[in-house]
Amino acid sequence: MLKGISPLLSPELLMVLARMGHGDEIVLADAHFPAESYNDYVIRADGLRIPDLLDAIIPLFELDSYVDRPMMMMAVLEGDTLDPEVEKAYMAAVRKHVPDAATPARIERFAFYERAKQSFAVVMTGELAKYGNLILKKGVTPC
Repeated sequence: MLKGISPLLSPELLMVLARMGHGDEIVLADAHFPAESYNDYVIRADGLRIPDLLDAIIPLFELDSYVDRPMMMMAVLEGDTLDPEVEKAYMAAVRKHVPDAATPARIERFAFYERAKQSFAVVMTGELAKYGNLILKKGVTPC
């Protein structure tokens, strides 16, 4: 146990966050995401919700300031509905630490899967919210 670091962050997740470089991406995946099919590095965070993980990660993780939208979520499929409370909960956790953070960009489902393939890692959570997957792009830590 480390002081000042959320116990929600496993040693493996802390290592991954530290090893990531500028521009690397990490997926915080909902419980339904086919992580093993899209990335070889999957970290289990079963039972944890994404807003709680964001509240633990964002104080340690610089979002990329060189892009307009360093967070991405899957766009809703035609004929489906999107619960705006999901993004609202994510942004509440993020803005607690980064008040001016931009809302996530919405990207098409298969484009999201392609990003997941290229991501540094995928964190499988217990999040049950539909369209609850989120990609974070790491930035440069200020001096």
